[in-house]
Amino acid sequence: MERAFPNRTAAGRLLAEKLIKYAGRDDVIVLGLPRGGVPVAYEVAKRLNVPLDVFIVRKLGVPGFEELAAGAIASGGVRVLNEDVMRALPNADEAIESVTARETAELERREQSYREGRPAPELRDRVVILVDDGLATGATMRAAIKGLRQRGVAKIVVGVPVGPPDTCREFEEEADETICATAPEFFQAVAQYYEDFPQTSDEEVRDLLARAAQRNGHRAGSFRSRQRQQPAQSAESIRRAHFEQCRTRDTPVRSAYAGRGSDRRTHCRTSIQH
Repeated sequence: MERAFPNRTAAGRLLAEKLIKYAGRDDVIVLGLPRGGVPVAYEVAKRLNVPLDVFIVRKLGVPGFEELAAGAIASGGVRVLNEDVMRALPNADEAIESVTARETAELERREQSYREGRPAPELRDRVVILVDDGLATGATMRAAIKGLRQRGVAKIVVGVPVGPPDTCREFEEEADETICATAPEFFQAVAQYYEDFPQTSDEEVRDLLARAAQRNGHRAGSFRSRQRQQPAQSAESIRRAHFEQCRTRDTPVRSAYAGRGSDRRTHCRTSIQH
């Protein structure tokens, strides 16, 4: 067996080095999957000097056999179902709706509890590094990826300290980039690759998020400011490009502001109008 990590902190530090190209970027945010993924994600965000938050996923366990996942829900109202399990489940629709309602309430409770009044981060157009303490079947991570796609993120990077080779390969197709720091051939469970693998508490999650928010709050503000500026910059760039084209010839050109498919044409002017 490959050498185990001493703990989640050490695993996060190793993983961070494999993600170093994202260090210091205003458009990057690290999201940990609670609870065990948060200590790992904290070390990644700290090393890269980028914001940290959580993306919560809750397993939908089969009633009476809760360890068997019929699917999962994620922040933002996303639900992913395991169709094979659903087909084998008596009264599947009724059973899964009941479980979904209960787990949705718990998901919302955790979001409020973990952030302690801080608003959820803006994710649209950001590079999201999605971190857990390891991959096994990957069901939780898949639900998170689907949820993030619906939030309009620019890029999803999956980062884990350990995972089985076949699952890591699968995520190379599902995420935009996948980093498995180690992928042992004879993988059995995430816990076997940690010397110290205790349950992460809600209090620890809150503490790590609060420390990260205090350290990197200004970077989140910087990203929001840049988002507000981009539309104006984009419009100005279009206008300047249009008039630069006009400056070099004195023939009619298609208007940069005409609607899609429009045949409306306009003549060039010699100055930029403000």
